[in-house]
Amino acid sequence: MVRKIEGKITGYKVNAAETEAEEQARLATEEESAEQQRLADVVHMHESVQRPEMLVGSTYKVKTPVTEHAMYITINDIILNEGSEHEKRRPFEVFINSKNMDNFQWVVALTRLISAVFRKGGDTTFMVEELKAVFDPKGGYFKPGGIFMPSIVAEIGHAIERHMQMIGMIKADNLDDHQKDYLAKKKAEIEAKQDVATASKAENLFPESATVCVKCSTKAVVLLDGCMTCLSCGDSKCG
Repeated sequence: MVRKIEGKITGYKVNAAETEAEEQARLATEEESAEQQRLADVVHMHESVQRPEMLVGSTYKVKTPVTEHAMYITINDIILNEGSEHEKRRPFEVFINSKNMDNFQWVVALTRLISAVFRKGGDTTFMVEELKAVFDPKGGYFKPGGIFMPSIVAEIGHAIERHMQMIGMIKADNLDDHQKDYLAKKKAEIEAKQDVATASKAENLFPESATVCVKCSTKAVVLLDGCMTCLSCGDSKCG
C-alpha cells in the first residue's frame, strides 16, 4: 500500500522485535545495577566497624564442680543494617566474671582473643568446636543430666554455641516430636527394668549403665533393639 506524505518528515521510529529485546535487556541491566548498589550498601562485620554506645547481649551462668564459684559469661551483640531486610545480629565482645580469681589471667586473655575474632568478621562459628575440644589433663566432669564436660574452656565453648544458636548463626540440631516421644518411651522402659532410684528420676538422669555419647557428650548411650543408641540426641550406630 502506497501512502503519499504531504508534510515534512521530522523523525521516525521502527517497532521491531530486536528493539523490544534491547529495551528488556536495558531494564534488566538497570535492575541488576540497582541490586548491586543495594548490596554494596550492606554493612558486613569487619574489624573497622565502630562499637556503638549500647549493645544487646545475654549472660550465661556456668557452675562447675571443679570451681567454688560460678562463672558468668556475657556475650554482647551488634546489630548490623538495623531495620532493613539485611539486618543481622552478630557477636561483638565477650566478658567472663567470677569471684574465683585463680584463673583470672587466662580468662582475660581468652575473652580478649575471642572478642578480637568476633570483630574480625567472617565465619566465627569455628571457635565453638575449637573450644569444646579442649581437654583438662586433670580430667573433666559430668554436668546434671549426664553431660560430660572435658574442661572449663569447653564449658565456655558450649555457652558460646548456645548463644550462636539463639541468634541464628548455628542451626540447632533439634529432634522432631516423633523422635522425642520414641526416646522418652525407651528411656522409661529401661529405667523401669533397672529400677532406677527415685532421686535419679527427679534429676532427669539417664540409666546408670549408659555410656558417653561421642556426638553430644551425654552419658546416655544404651543398647536398644541390638543397636547402641543415645537417649539424648538420638545418635545411633545403626544409622
